[in-house]
Amino acid sequence: MKTASNRIRGRDLISPVTAALISVIVNYGGTFILVFQAAKAAGLSPEMTASWIWSISIGVGITGIWLSYRYKEPIITAWSTPAAAFLVSMLAVTPYSEAVGAYMVSAVGFIILGLSGLFERFVRLIPPGIASGLLAGILLQFGISAFEGAKVEPVLVILLFTAYIVLKRFTSRYAIVGILVLGLIYLMIMGKTDFSSIQLAVALPVFTAPEFSIQALLGVALPLFIITLTGQYMPGMLVLRNDGFRTSANPILTVTGLGSLIAAPFGSHAFNVAAITAAICTGKDAHEDASKRYIAGIACGVFYITVGIFGVTLAALFLILPAAFIATLAGLALLGTIGGSLANALADPNGRETALITFLATAANVTLFGIGGAFWGLVAGVMAHLLIHYKFAKKQLGTNG
Repeated sequence: MKTASNRIRGRDLISPVTAALISVIVNYGGTFILVFQAAKAAGLSPEMTASWIWSISIGVGITGIWLSYRYKEPIITAWSTPAAAFLVSMLAVTPYSEAVGAYMVSAVGFIILGLSGLFERFVRLIPPGIASGLLAGILLQFGISAFEGAKVEPVLVILLFTAYIVLKRFTSRYAIVGILVLGLIYLMIMGKTDFSSIQLAVALPVFTAPEFSIQALLGVALPLFIITLTGQYMPGMLVLRNDGFRTSANPILTVTGLGSLIAAPFGSHAFNVAAITAAICTGKDAHEDASKRYIAGIACGVFYITVGIFGVTLAALFLILPAAFIATLAGLALLGTIGGSLANALADPNGRETALITFLATAANVTLFGIGGAFWGLVAGVMAHLLIHYKFAKKQLGTNG
């Protein structure tokens, strides 16, 4: 995406860097607990757990910086959250060295898929209304969670919501910056976050020699590939498309797959293009000028690398932030994206019903056969679209003949 001026000024950094910081906070504070749970299930030592954090954080940081800089778009990479949830149960019954081998096999699959170009062709076939409905359905729960936190932290949620509305009225560009700073100040004044137990320590990588088995191939590698593809890559690419970014999925799959392959022996299970947290960085709140939102992608990468260097220490820092604060912060940061997605989904009267089906089916978040709601919402929407428009085309053909 190009505009008349691509010159970066100091004030251009504030909004995208803040969006990146919120994205990273939400990622670590909201989902990273799954990595700790999976590591515990595998019986990993603190050193191997720190290596997992090191490898996955450094990996997503480097790939995100490279892709964002290379294509001048906010291509945020992250670890596969649904895959981490899957590993909580599988690592309890799979030898860790075989799991590492399965990670590598899955990564090779993504490299092949990226080089073949098949996934990009599929993404291009999805109607815009269905893509927007899918994104709105994925993000709906985050919008709802922004206000559900009032059940446990009413003062905090009301404070953040009120500040957001006031800032939107007077300085829309810095609304998210304001609620982040205000929220942290409130938590420290009220003693709801204790930083005294945090000690800075550098994480070191621990190499695990991979082993390969049919059981791990079928029980870990294949499900990991499918879950990451449907739960991360697909919605992640649609997030980019929804905000007008057109980088092909092919290099993204190839680069993240290659990165996952290299990082796997150090514990990284899979990283990929981000979906939910990417939406914080791809919309207008990150920067009004779309050509400068790639700064958020680079900033995310820098933050991830910083966390990776200090491993468990900074991850623990994010984990001590109250869940209500993280949920409200994420929900308010995504309000613009949710609204824009719904507007795009319902814009075309002819595709409104199928977009609505996609939205509702995705928001229901039904998991079948171990595959999450985003995939089934997309399936429902595409099937409805094909059936409805096939009948319409057939009727028109008969009339014109």
